[in-house]
This record gives sequence, C-alpha cells and structure tokens, in this order.
Amino acid sequence: MAQQFEDTLFTDIFSKNKLSTGNLIKSHDAEINGVCKISYEEDYVDGIRILLKKDANDNIKEIKFVCSCGQTKSVILDYSE
Repeated sequence: MAQQFEDTLFTDIFSKNKLSTGNLIKSHDAEINGVCKISYEEDYVDGIRILLKKDANDNIKEIKFVCSCGQTKSVILDYSE
C-alpha cells in the first residue's frame, strides 16, 4: 500500500554531444546526473503544458513550458553558490 503513494524516480541523463541528430545516445556521449521526479500540469485554455523536473529532495531543477504549437521554453534553476 505504501508504494502507491511514492513518487516515481527517473534516471537523469545528460548528453554531451549536441551536434548529433536522431534519438540514439551512445554510451560515451552520456553522463548520468542522478535521479529526478517529473510531473506536469496542462492549461486547457491556452494549450500549454508545464513540466516540472525535481530532484530526489523535491527541489525544482527545471520548468519547461510546452505549447500546443510545438514551441518549448525552459527555465533551469541552479541552487549552487
């Protein structure tokens, strides 16, 4: 029963090679940053999805706005000093 209320954690992977195209990431081009939680909300009036990417401690790391027209804007938060 307790597992039903736990947040799902995803492995956060960063690709070093930005020049390649396609969906394939080779192992030498990938770096594992840790784990994250992903949730989203959708505004039905404007057709905008808001994706929240959090770390394992529930700190928001990235806010991504995805429009129904296909445009995407991201805000990345860095808590280090």
